Amino acid sequence: MVLSRDKKNKNKKIENDTGNIIDLKHISKVYGDNVVLDDFNLYIKKNEFLTLLGPSGCGKTTTLKIIAGFEFADGGNVLFEGKEISAIPPYERQVNTVFQKYALFPHMDVYENIAFGLKIKKTSKDVIDIKVKEMLKLVALSGFEKRTVDSLSGGQQQRVAIARALVNEPKVLLLDEPLGALDLKLRQEMQIELKRIQQKLGITFVFVTHDQEEALTMSDTIVVMNKGRIQQVGTPEDIYNEPKNAFVAKFIGESNVIDGVMLDDFRVEFSGREFECVDKGFKKDEDIQVVVRPEDIKMVEPDKGMLKGTVKSSVFKGVHYEMELDENGRVWLIQNTKSAEIGTEIGMDIYPEDIHIMHAMERVGE
Repeated sequence: MVLSRDKKNKNKKIENDTGNIIDLKHISKVYGDNVVLDDFNLYIKKNEFLTLLGPSGCGKTTTLKIIAGFEFADGGNVLFEGKEISAIPPYERQVNTVFQKYALFPHMDVYENIAFGLKIKKTSKDVIDIKVKEMLKLVALSGFEKRTVDSLSGGQQQRVAIARALVNEPKVLLLDEPLGALDLKLRQEMQIELKRIQQKLGITFVFVTHDQEEALTMSDTIVVMNKGRIQQVGTPEDIYNEPKNAFVAKFIGESNVIDGVMLDDFRVEFSGREFECVDKGFKKDEDIQVVVRPEDIKMVEPDKGMLKGTVKSSVFKGVHYEMELDENGRVWLIQNTKSAEIGTEIGMDIYPEDIHIMHAMERVGE
């Protein structure tokens, strides 16, 4: 269905309010021969921190722009609190956006940058003063009112951009990779700061990133995307511990993904031997894929291991060593606080609760 842009329908009620603040229904977007979003469906709850996570070109920024009104979908519906808003221009939507390039006005000081949107709305000077000072306090920049934006650090400029977006009291704040230009330490600090601001205000944040750590650190809900489709939606814990397919398993952290056979409930075969597991509900002797995280493999003596392999490489990562093991031609990745010399044979133990089973058909997006 092609979206109508007729403004007389902009407040048309599509369905009863579900309690979601945003519903994207059957959204499609095509640029030439490139399908950016393909029958995309997503709901966003009120007051949650939701992250769109995926590689470059997966459609996450396009999704954000469609919510903001900077892009029109070629098909589907965009609902805000149950009302169709596809024809509503960006400045009439109850959302604001913070981009990676903050687009601050260099000829204005910090106060004027934050106050800009309120002045456009012809808000009284007294109200502007109260609101700007509230925002400065919220983003920990009290006393910076008269500073030029060029004199600020990258993190401080980002805080000004966030304050400028929030001062208009949007119901949803959209953030398009806003931490990408910051160094690692500052980025980690701002991850905590953004989550603090979101929790304090109690509004919905929709955050776009390709950085797994950012998504896991800040989010209530993560939406993993690839090639215009959703691969999995869940909490950070669900996404990390229970990936739905090989793409999610490999994109979120490091994973060993191995072909196997589900012999029966709680019993799986891979790498030439049987293992106990905690999964059930698969067909008997069904071809499956097994996911084992590198940090869940225990190093033991070769003759005491469920499996054994030869160390091919060992790299120190700061808090652990990351080793590659050759097990009968299959490469395993292991993370351990102790290293082993290259060429050494070691044993590997894997506990049942650390073996995750996926249907073989769930290789979508790999």
